[in-house]
Amino acid sequence: MTWADLAFLLPEIVLAIGGCILLLAPVLGGKNNGIAAKWTMLVLLAATTATVFVAAGAGTPTDALGTLFVVDGFAVFFKLLFIVIIAMVALLSAEFLTDGEYSAWEFYSLMTFALCGMMFMASGTHLISIYVGLELLSLSSYILAGYYKNEARSTEAAMKYFVLGSVSSGIMLYGMSLIYGVCGSLHLSTISVAVSTMFDNDALIIGVMLLGAGLCFKVAAVPFHVWTPDVYTGAPTPITAFLSTASKVAAFAIFARIFYTGLHNISGDWNSIIAAVAALSMIVGNLAAITQTNVKRMLAYSSIAHAGYALLGILAMSEIGLQGVLIYMLVYAFANIGTWAMVMLLSRREYAGEKVDDFDGLHKSAPLYAFAMVVFLLSLGGIPPTAGFIGKYFLFAAAISAGYAWLAVIAVLMSAVSIFYYFRLVVAMYLKEGKAAEVVASRQVRFIVVVCLIATLVLGILPERLIRSAARSIAPIVNLASR
Repeated sequence: MTWADLAFLLPEIVLAIGGCILLLAPVLGGKNNGIAAKWTMLVLLAATTATVFVAAGAGTPTDALGTLFVVDGFAVFFKLLFIVIIAMVALLSAEFLTDGEYSAWEFYSLMTFALCGMMFMASGTHLISIYVGLELLSLSSYILAGYYKNEARSTEAAMKYFVLGSVSSGIMLYGMSLIYGVCGSLHLSTISVAVSTMFDNDALIIGVMLLGAGLCFKVAAVPFHVWTPDVYTGAPTPITAFLSTASKVAAFAIFARIFYTGLHNISGDWNSIIAAVAALSMIVGNLAAITQTNVKRMLAYSSIAHAGYALLGILAMSEIGLQGVLIYMLVYAFANIGTWAMVMLLSRREYAGEKVDDFDGLHKSAPLYAFAMVVFLLSLGGIPPTAGFIGKYFLFAAAISAGYAWLAVIAVLMSAVSIFYYFRLVVAMYLKEGKAAEVVASRQVRFIVVVCLIATLVLGILPERLIRSAARSIAPIVNLASR
């Protein structure tokens, strides 16, 4: 390791040190939960500054740690998105932790370590460096899912997540070992060259399928989705927002880099399976969500369906497909966090505010927030002029251009189905009679709702800058895939 390597690792180093400081703060006398969020925001600000500084210094794609790690536009796009998501989740958690019985310092420390893992994942160009980052994210997520230590269903959610997540990690690691045995390397560029000369290698195909299965678990795609409803329901609401956005976005970042950079030369061997997984995710996720009365479970099944939509961009193996993945991850993050913030807006403690009935009459007591919820749901459904429409447009166009028009048809039909269950909340807010919902959340939660509302509308009405940014960010991977 050289000084140049340390310079390119500066954001991750800042987060690692910041996470350790947050973890040790109670021992050093910082027992006030109220200031933990402020210290966390300072760490995130430092990480943002370091990321921008490193990106500006790198200029062109630059390898570090002996080509285990790269600083390129793709990595920087996702790193900045991760920081924004974690910052919003941290603000959502502020009052939730201040009023609770659990330590805020430990909570934010785990969030910081998870972010550090995601940053490594975004820059990883070697399957081992990607795996190490993924496991740091996963271990932090298991603990965060069970943060309500004295609540049975929170503990149950953490155990299910841990057991199934550990199995998926083992499956993924075994797949990597098979790929290494066949290709002689775990570096994505070397794998790409090696597989281009191989035909009908059973060990390689099995390795790719096992690797894909592990990644499908991380993005909650069918049939690896069974953990999602229980974990999303049992985890504290801010952590559910984290799992459904940051964790999923990070998993899709490595999904795209691995398959576009390392495995594009054998796409004919795995694309039919990914197509089936995408179709099943869209169908099962949307149809299962129809029957749910618990908002968290409904959004969990919706998250499964959105994984199916995003897989269209992976399947397409084209520039517009990869661009669609980046755009969709960003717009999905804002709409989804806004939706979870609305759940918290109704009640800030424990598990209240989860039922569809809790939204009854919201337009009477909080018309702005009722409107915001409608916008978020329209974006998740892909209805213009929201940002969700732009994301789905790119993904559906990529699927059609790649010869998967039948998948695009399924995606459109399932998007129409999603409007049905999303609008159950709209009906509750605007048409149901009853006691008006009480808005009791903090200024931070209200702020996040407004920020997500503005982002969802602005990115939907004026998407040109986002489209150009995504196009610039994918250029390094597109160039590698075209060699």
